[in-house]
Amino acid sequence: MKKITSPDNPTFRQLRALSGSSRERRSRNRTVLDGLHLLQAYVARVGPPELVALSESAANSGEIAGFLASQPGMRLVVLSDALFGKVGLVSTPTGVLSLIEIPAVRPVRKPEGSCVLLDAVQDAGNLGSILRTAAAAGVADAYLGRGCAQAWSPKVLRAAMGAHFDLAIQEHADLGAVLREFVGVSISASLRGSRDLYELDLAGPVAWLFGNEGAGLSPELEGLANRAVRIPMPGGSESLNVAAAAAVCLFEEVRQKCLLKTRAGRAAPPA
Repeated sequence: MKKITSPDNPTFRQLRALSGSSRERRSRNRTVLDGLHLLQAYVARVGPPELVALSESAANSGEIAGFLASQPGMRLVVLSDALFGKVGLVSTPTGVLSLIEIPAVRPVRKPEGSCVLLDAVQDAGNLGSILRTAAAAGVADAYLGRGCAQAWSPKVLRAAMGAHFDLAIQEHADLGAVLREFVGVSISASLRGSRDLYELDLAGPVAWLFGNEGAGLSPELEGLANRAVRIPMPGGSESLNVAAAAAVCLFEEVRQKCLLKTRAGRAAPPA
């Protein structure tokens, strides 16, 4: 493995630029995965990355070395620990960075099944958490409107923990157009909702709308939804974090559909 010790090395400079700049990520159509878990998820779902950069100490880690030994032919470089720390992703470096190409933006497809539509969700942690929850709930499509954090930033990728590779993510989507194409019920989560979440029938496809951390959904989008729901909060809190609200809503849908499946199985005649 090639060892890099100079901050003037082109590979180091590229990793540092991609880690810290959304403009660089857009112009180069590349991003950086931070940590072994994301590398493993990417390899399992997509294939080998363009490059894996290890810190000098991580190169001797049994878990990391074992995984890399199972992936022959992967392009590897080693950065000195001091240099690796200057990439600047987290205060405690994971020791593994992977350079990948950002998937090509494809034409917006008509959503098939349930989906999430995000309106100006700006916090990277929130966005990544929502994507992770959506993937865990079996959602296939995520539409990010203008004002959302960049989906392929290292911070969002880290929070999503591999969900990007299980979702079709459309950035800068026209959320209104998506809603008009959607066949199913569209539901906005709002403190002003007129219905309790647990009163709804979520047996069919659902387009879930979640808005900005402070301002919520834009009035235009909220007006396009078929339903505006609130999450019951018997405690003293006035609201939930948007990522927590998304988890509650999406897994209420999962609960209802699992219950229907269980009932259908019980009702089926014996073979």
